[in-house]
Amino acid sequence: MSGAERGAPHAIVLGVAYDGADFAGFVEQEAQRTVAGELLRALRTFDPEIPKLRVASRTDAGVHARSQLTAFDTERRMPMRAWVLGVGRLLPRDVAIRFAVRSAHGYHPRFQAKQKRYRYLVHAARLPDPLLARRAWRVHGLEGVDDALVARMHDELSLCRGTHDFAGFASSSDERRVTTRTMSDTRVARLGGRPDVLAFEIEGDGFLHNMVRILVGTAVDVGLGRIAAGAIARTLASRDRREAGQTAPPDGLYLERLELERALDGERWPAHDDRMGVPVT
Repeated sequence: MSGAERGAPHAIVLGVAYDGADFAGFVEQEAQRTVAGELLRALRTFDPEIPKLRVASRTDAGVHARSQLTAFDTERRMPMRAWVLGVGRLLPRDVAIRFAVRSAHGYHPRFQAKQKRYRYLVHAARLPDPLLARRAWRVHGLEGVDDALVARMHDELSLCRGTHDFAGFASSSDERRVTTRTMSDTRVARLGGRPDVLAFEIEGDGFLHNMVRILVGTAVDVGLGRIAAGAIARTLASRDRREAGQTAPPDGLYLERLELERALDGERWPAHDDRMGVPVT
């Protein structure tokens, strides 16, 4: 790599989407296939000195993303188009780079993300749909779900809105000491064009490990009558995981949207992409 190809250190921020079904999560893990591992393998073809990736949200094994942000530092001077198209050609079919933005050296998307929206898809059908396998949770007992049942789950999920201590909705592996988060929006509705698919959406300023999956599992258990309505409120009050419902599997979970403290305003390609949901000026 010639000296003309290098310049002052700077960050490249990538908008990334992926199907997480065949990944052991985003972050690199030894002897495991990860999203970061695939991205770094392709990126280091252009700059072998890229040390690691910084990410907005460390998604788990099996979890998908439509609107993930990751960043890395480099001295390599390349057009943003090359970071998208050149690197993209080296990626597997289950990962895609949607845009690239030049930013200040050291930029970390996790510290800029002020809101995250997750979507969880539930397949309310008696028989499987191979096109939804590993992309939605098929729940027995919800087939033929009526509007009243959807409303019951919507009302249950809405109990987590506001600022609460969500310790009762975290996995036992989550060791974070601060467990208070603010949920600004929740909803449960049929997915457009698919009356047998329900979309659970939760937006907040941060999430604990497995928090969305436990909230969805609890709302589903209430809808099915497995636990009494108000389980989310009881769990928030007691901080006791045993008050909540089951942990939904990772298959149906999507990182859907990120809202940043400040819009990304550096050199960018492509100029605009409505599908990512990340504010870029």
